[in-house]
Amino acid sequence: MYEQVSHSLLNEILQELKVESGNGRMRHFYTRLGANFYSIHSLFSLLYGERPDFKAQLRRLVETLAARYVGRSAALRKSDLAREKDYNWFLSQKWVGMALYCDRFAGDLQGLRARLPYLQELGINMLHIMPLLDCPPGRSDGGYAVRDFFRIDARYGSTDEISELAANLRKRDMLLVLDVVVNHTSDEHQWAQRARQGEQQYLDYYYVFDGREMPDLYEETMPEIFPLTAPGNFTWDAEMGKWVMTVFNNYQWDLNYRNPAVLIEMIDIILFWANQGADILRLDAVAFLWKKIGTACQNEREAHLLLQIMKDCCQVVAPGVLFIAEAIVAPSEVTKYFGEDAINAKECEIAYNATLMALLWDAVATRNAVLLNRGINSLPSKLERATWLNYVRCHDDIGLGFDDNDVRLAGYDTVKHRRFLIEYFTGKFPGSSARGLPFGENPRTGDARISGSLASLVGLEVALENQDEAGVDAAIQTILLLHSVILSFGGIPLLYYGDAIGMLNSIEYLADPDRRDDNRWVHRSRLDWNKAERRHQPGTVEHRIFNGLKGLIARRKEATAFADFDNRHLLSVENPNLMVFYRACQQGSRNRVLVVANFSVTAQSQHVGMLRLHGFFRQDGVRDICTGECAVLSGDMLHIPPLTCCWYTE
Repeated sequence: MYEQVSHSLLNEILQELKVESGNGRMRHFYTRLGANFYSIHSLFSLLYGERPDFKAQLRRLVETLAARYVGRSAALRKSDLAREKDYNWFLSQKWVGMALYCDRFAGDLQGLRARLPYLQELGINMLHIMPLLDCPPGRSDGGYAVRDFFRIDARYGSTDEISELAANLRKRDMLLVLDVVVNHTSDEHQWAQRARQGEQQYLDYYYVFDGREMPDLYEETMPEIFPLTAPGNFTWDAEMGKWVMTVFNNYQWDLNYRNPAVLIEMIDIILFWANQGADILRLDAVAFLWKKIGTACQNEREAHLLLQIMKDCCQVVAPGVLFIAEAIVAPSEVTKYFGEDAINAKECEIAYNATLMALLWDAVATRNAVLLNRGINSLPSKLERATWLNYVRCHDDIGLGFDDNDVRLAGYDTVKHRRFLIEYFTGKFPGSSARGLPFGENPRTGDARISGSLASLVGLEVALENQDEAGVDAAIQTILLLHSVILSFGGIPLLYYGDAIGMLNSIEYLADPDRRDDNRWVHRSRLDWNKAERRHQPGTVEHRIFNGLKGLIARRKEATAFADFDNRHLLSVENPNLMVFYRACQQGSRNRVLVVANFSVTAQSQHVGMLRLHGFFRQDGVRDICTGECAVLSGDMLHIPPLTCCWYTE
């Protein structure tokens, strides 16, 4: 009955819009709108059904979808149809991504286009360009304080150049990933400016209050994201004479999704960038979308409903476009951003595997895989048509977001162990060669996260300074070990620019007054292209890392068992230094790859009994597909060198 009401309302809205359903050009739009409208209407009703303008807002949403569909190019519509047919296309093992800043990698969009052969040489075919949109200079939060959602920052180029880059990437069979900041705007955005002028329409776009009564109620349960640089969650705006919610920085105003106009505006923005040629859109800070007094204002049920509407609307206009959920939350929460459907992702098809990242860094510091194995066992299952984004480093800090219960089961005290990790990666722990910096320290709790480049965190910077060849070898082996895991684990591996040539920490940010208080810029340095050229000189650090990664990426793409179809099986072994799992093809049980990672730094190889692997691999004829060499066997024992990850097949 409700479904009939829903479709009756849709017909009424379409008649009001005077759009002919028989229009051949709009055929696919109407088919998809009809298939998704029941869900859109239901979700919209849950969030806004009590409002007197409910029908008018829903009509505006449909009008927005129709307008963006009309503006979608023939080439992108063709791609949509192909991806609807091959709906698991993104689960293939062939995709390998890299995240980079346009200006710090290549200057501008023209420079980036000229550097695409470098990415292709490495084997990268998914390019995530960090935020490009117009932001106020000096108050941009690295591109996440957007002043204009429809305009590229002039330093990088133009919107036309993004569309041209997207078309160029398609010819190379490469994917384009762009950011959409869905939680907040810059305080210089026109919505914020008009709110300052007292326009009620735009005051309603934000959480704005005359006094402290309501802000104080929110603050009772809201954590602080940046306790040192941006304490609290509200900022007094003298020009407006009101308090405004600013969860991140005081110049980033949180959007109020209790207002359906905000949701419709954001859907319009998402579809605009889909129409510029983005294959994947990374939705920033999705855990914060719905604020509710008495809660942490994160991971609320309504935030998921908003994402479901965004996905349904994208399915109508641009079904070939995927969403990445930037939700760096507890393991028990992160899979909820895929959605609740038994198979298909109803929110975001891709989510960051921040837990795996944190667990890998724990294994580097402890030199064993005890917590890593426990943490992987505790990872919630993903949906069938969804996947992880696995990474070692990214533009952000390293949080220690593994589950406390796993820490206890691994034999550690939760507080002391996190303190050890912070001291280890900031070089304060005896014997540590890491050169990281504490980020976001909370003086009340002692909590902190970690900044630093991959190479500096694994000891390469110290080893080069000390001319320690053994230390250089160990650092390079660790870099390759960590990437071997993310390339084989299951999901899309995402490399970070500069890591493929061993870029070290850079302190140039200290000379910039707009950045010196944010030490994450220590690992956001400008790519040194002279250093990059040394990747062609055998024996150099750059050559060893780049070509090691290049070989791993090529082998991954050839191993069909690495396609992400819930085919990872963690094996329990007695050796605490090893993580062991195997991946199996859907097509046949004989097409399997055994992954064995050894996090020990001792010179003696670690071993695992082949009897433990009985039924998966024969004792003879086991080959490492990374090197092409046969496995080292001694009796019933399989030997794995220190700081090595082997991919074995029969």
